[in-house]
Amino acid sequence: MRVGLFIPCYVDQLYPQVAIATLHLLEKYGCDVDYPADQTCCGQPMANSGFEHLTQGCNDLFIKNFAAYDYIVCPSGSCTLHIKDHLHGDADIPKKIYELVEFLTDILKVENIEASFPHKVGLHQSCHGQRGLKLAQMTELMAPPFSKPEQLLKMVKGIQLIDLARKDECCGFGGTFCVAEAAVSVKMGKDRVADHLHHGAEYITGADMSCLMHLEGILRRQKSPVQVKHIAEILDSKE
Repeated sequence: MRVGLFIPCYVDQLYPQVAIATLHLLEKYGCDVDYPADQTCCGQPMANSGFEHLTQGCNDLFIKNFAAYDYIVCPSGSCTLHIKDHLHGDADIPKKIYELVEFLTDILKVENIEASFPHKVGLHQSCHGQRGLKLAQMTELMAPPFSKPEQLLKMVKGIQLIDLARKDECCGFGGTFCVAEAAVSVKMGKDRVADHLHHGAEYITGADMSCLMHLEGILRRQKSPVQVKHIAEILDSKE
């Protein structure tokens, strides 16, 4: 299958190792992967700020770059959801774009992960993934009956997934929310970090690097040794 690799602008600029790990995973499981070199922002920041009417240029370029592929895969729940819900001009693209985790579980049907990561890891369930893409489902308060990211992480050799007290809670990033409501955003992030630290996490992972970037900033300001890693990096790890 031909896969177009969609890398969000903030991953491209700040966390290129996440894009590389995503490429490695897709190729490992037999995908023919292309990276359209002139891709840019999907338009989500403008849309979230109330300027969706100005994103048609982003839509047109996205369609030009990705319309020919069988699937489009992105290591970001928020950007994936934006394309699914808000891209105008091509009815097929929203149907064939997948966040990395859901592509591995739902399309490739991965049942074995050849990876090793012998550390205590806390999993952050990002809102766009959990509530928008249904990567995790809730039936009872604070007790998700399944989680696709957790399903994959449990296949990693040596990993210890810690139990969190409030595993479905937002980290407070919210894209432009962290600018408009900085104090609230920071408090929410500190609460999530505290939950992970209280339960002994060495690393915090998730499927959305934007949330992890927010938590990473708080960890650094607290001079904490705890690190963040995108789930693609752990699934591609050989420690």
